[in-house]
Amino acid sequence: VQLQASGGGLVTPGGSLRLSCAVSGFSLDDYPIAWFRQPPGKEREFVAGIRNNMKFYAHPARGRFTISRDINTVHLQMNILKPEDTATYYCASSSLRLPSGLMRDSTRYDYWGQGTLVTVSS
Repeated sequence: VQLQASGGGLVTPGGSLRLSCAVSGFSLDDYPIAWFRQPPGKEREFVAGIRNNMKFYAHPARGRFTISRDINTVHLQMNILKPEDTATYYCASSSLRLPSGLMRDSTRYDYWGQGTLVTVSS
C-alpha cells in the first residue's frame, strides 16, 4: 500500500488549494481514507474522510473543504483558507472498514502518505 500526497504550497488568506493523494495497493471502494493535518507545534488532527462515498468532516473544515475521490485518487479541495489552516497535511488509509465513530481516530489508520505542507499567509 502506498499513498502519495501532493498539492501543498503557499497561499494567501481567502485563497484555495487542492490536495491530492494517489493511492496504490488497495481499493478505495472497500476501505476508508482520510486527511489529517498537523499544525506547527500541535497534535495531528482529523480534517476529512471518505468511506463508501460517505463523507466526514471536522468542524473547522465543514463548509470550506470538500473531500472527493475517483478511481485511485482522493482530493481535498480547500477554499477560504485561513492562517490557522497552516499545517502539514497527510492522507491516510485503514485496513479496516471503520465505523463512522472511528473515522476521526488517527490510531485506526495503518498507512500514511509523506505529508504536504500548506502555508496560509499574507
